[in-house]
Amino acid sequence: MAPSGAIAGSGGTKAPSTARVDWVDYAKGICIIMVVMMHSVLGVELAAGETGFMHVLVAFAKPFRMPDFFLISGLFLALVIDRDWRTYLDRKVVHFAYFYVVWVTIQFGFKAPAFAADTSWHNVGLLYLEAFIEPFGTLWFIYLLPIFFVVTKLTRKLPPLAIWLVAAALETARITTGWTVIDEFCARFVYFYSGYLFAPYVFALSDRARKHPALALVALATWALVNAGLVVSGASEWKLVSLLLGFAGACAIITMGTLLARAQWMNVLRFCGEHSIVIYLAFFLPMAATRTLLLRSGIIPDIGTVSLIVTVAGVIGALAIWQAALRLNARFLFERPDAFWIAPKKAAPALQAAE
Repeated sequence: MAPSGAIAGSGGTKAPSTARVDWVDYAKGICIIMVVMMHSVLGVELAAGETGFMHVLVAFAKPFRMPDFFLISGLFLALVIDRDWRTYLDRKVVHFAYFYVVWVTIQFGFKAPAFAADTSWHNVGLLYLEAFIEPFGTLWFIYLLPIFFVVTKLTRKLPPLAIWLVAAALETARITTGWTVIDEFCARFVYFYSGYLFAPYVFALSDRARKHPALALVALATWALVNAGLVVSGASEWKLVSLLLGFAGACAIITMGTLLARAQWMNVLRFCGEHSIVIYLAFFLPMAATRTLLLRSGIIPDIGTVSLIVTVAGVIGALAIWQAALRLNARFLFERPDAFWIAPKKAAPALQAAE
């Protein structure tokens, strides 16, 4: 790892500032595949009216799937949070807003005919405008991230422990308003803020796992048994228990990513992590197309197998769309054009979570 940068709010503890950190990419790869798996499996099961063996994996991952993704998203924030507001907003708000507008328009374009058939084209226009207030489809994650970034910077001068306690209380309160922005903010901000606040301890955990792989494997096995037991019993949904499982699962994925990076195994996960935004933006199309094809054809009767194939198709299909965009001069789908930058681009390579 490269020389370190001080993490604000953490007593001057150090954290890596290298262009890429191997285990972070592995962890992000695991996370994005779990996200695609969840949407694929639940979509297939809803359309088919029955469940398959993949449902068990989705249920197992539910306590930690999004907590880990948000925690990792906050890991490198301390390295950039003191930037001027113009640069900060460009990297943390305009960046994600651009991709949200582009991809909500694409997603809506595919679904608009069905919406119009149910209501009218006038109502379709209203639904499109509503997508900028109520996050649309699978894109709620990149809608919410800029809000997290802005709130964290605005509260920069407040006592970090107080912010963390409020965030933890919001998660435990199980606030349900029906508006995704409020509900998911309350449920997820504690994990994002923890990634920012406790980044040095996260990197320390990874270092220990790298130095003591046998002990790390024992810890992972213990966590898997406890997590599975609590999911099966229904206790994973209890207040406080869900919070603890979210952090425990995040630590487990970090440990798993570290061990895979140490052994240089399953580099496909690292590749997926390096291009997690690509997969997140584009997986809906190959996922939906493959689901429709397999269910309508009936060529594969087992719902679990269909769900697995749809998951793989979602990941590979998204990467294929990305490669096609690069070759067909459609880079704007995955790269923000110069016209949409409000601050100068930096010359150095970007950190995973810095851009």
